[in-house]
Amino acid sequence: MTSRLLFSLLLLFVFFGALAQEPAKPAYDSALAKKTGADAYGMKQYVMVLLVTGKTVVNEKLVRDSLFAGHMKNINALAKAGKLVVAGPFNKNELNYRGVFVFNTASVEETKALVSTDPAVKAGIFDVLYLPWYSSAALMEVNGLHEKIQQSSF
Repeated sequence: MTSRLLFSLLLLFVFFGALAQEPAKPAYDSALAKKTGADAYGMKQYVMVLLVTGKTVVNEKLVRDSLFAGHMKNINALAKAGKLVVAGPFNKNELNYRGVFVFNTASVEETKALVSTDPAVKAGIFDVLYLPWYSSAALMEVNGLHEKIQQSSF
């Protein structure tokens, strides 16, 4: 009985000792931090863009298809240029938010100039909201990773 009690206590000490240890901290990669523009916290400044349903409604299918093809082409060009970090549509919602962009730009003004090249924005299909946003610099790696998991493109 005493040996079982001692064994049980020993197991408890080992178990709680293992819980008390801090997990190993991943190694800091200064080259990756520099490449992504990370600050000391691994973060950086971006500009988030919210696309909201605009005032223009395009009912003609060929025109609408052409505008959205241009919208996708513009997204891909901005991503390849390293300016557009993340983009995607929202599901249908009560706020009429249609999509989000995250830009790697120095200012809202620079972002506005880039967004103004989007055919769907120019046509008034989307209204645009701009928000400075501080987030993980790791987002800068998304486009490169996405290419490795994408089987087909828009």
